[in-house]
Amino acid sequence: MYTTSWCGSCRTAKRFFQEQGVDYEEIDIEDVPGAAEQVMRWARGYKTVPTMRIGDTIVVDWDRRAVADALSKAGLA
Repeated sequence: MYTTSWCGSCRTAKRFFQEQGVDYEEIDIEDVPGAAEQVMRWARGYKTVPTMRIGDTIVVDWDRRAVADALSKAGLA
């Protein structure tokens, strides 16, 4: 999950993953070289967080249903 320290939706997404018992890697786009550029490629030029890569699915911005669907598709939920 691509995040920033100040992002409220990122905290919500992390809490959701924890509640679902899903492990995730957190990548802060302000600290990790190249991370912001990767998010911008997925988010059509915007630094949108959270952006999540779940299996083969990219979810840009917090969308509980899209995340749940991606987790299911990836066999993680």
